[in-house]
Amino acid sequence: MATFTQSDDLRGAKFVGADLHGARFAESDLSGVVMRGVDVGKADIDAPWLADGESFFRVNGVDVIAYVEAELDRRFPGRELRRAEDPDGLREAWDALERTWAATVDRAAAMPAGTVDVSVDGEWSFAQTLRHLVHATDVWLGRAILELAQPFHPIGQMDTATKNDGADTSALTTIEPTYAEVLEVRAGHVAMVRDFVAAVTPDSLAEARKNPHAPEYPETVLSCLHVILQEEWEHHRYAVRDLNTIEAGS
Repeated sequence: MATFTQSDDLRGAKFVGADLHGARFAESDLSGVVMRGVDVGKADIDAPWLADGESFFRVNGVDVIAYVEAELDRRFPGRELRRAEDPDGLREAWDALERTWAATVDRAAAMPAGTVDVSVDGEWSFAQTLRHLVHATDVWLGRAILELAQPFHPIGQMDTATKNDGADTSALTTIEPTYAEVLEVRAGHVAMVRDFVAAVTPDSLAEARKNPHAPEYPETVLSCLHVILQEEWEHHRYAVRDLNTIEAGS
């Protein structure tokens, strides 16, 4: 099967009568793509930033973003709080996330041994997802908000896009931690966010910060917290999706 990577410039390419049946697009920029008279039966699209910014996603002339967002909020109670603007709202949002993740961790623990290390379709396992959320907390709370010089816990798992940014990975371990270690570190990072949000004020939310991946782009403490909430909910959705798949296969 042919593979196209970042080095292959397909911007503006035209596909006419092309057979892309079963093709897989991962971490690719499909913004502005126009499809006409296409067969998209059984298509499976995952776009975490679908609702970000002033944009649209039309299917047969209907912008479906609002429908998708409403359905995800229905499936995952508390998700609708992820864009809270004030301290009380942020505290409520984080409480909802903690309860949701606790229930999901309990669900994984009740499944057959080894479930937390199973990868579905090449995606991160449950344990790796928790490791990535450790790293996301280090990036957006430790590095961005608290401006720590070295915020990274060794077991944190960096995503491919960040690695491609040339980020420093020297603090991260190359040794696979045990799941018990992952749970312990994850619990500590959850508490870090909880403690920070508990003490946050309207004035501190407005304080300026630098984007940890692109310092030339300004952030605020509030926008950094929104990224943390977004990361948490999106990866929870992935984790539940994969647990459902594993359970169905059993």
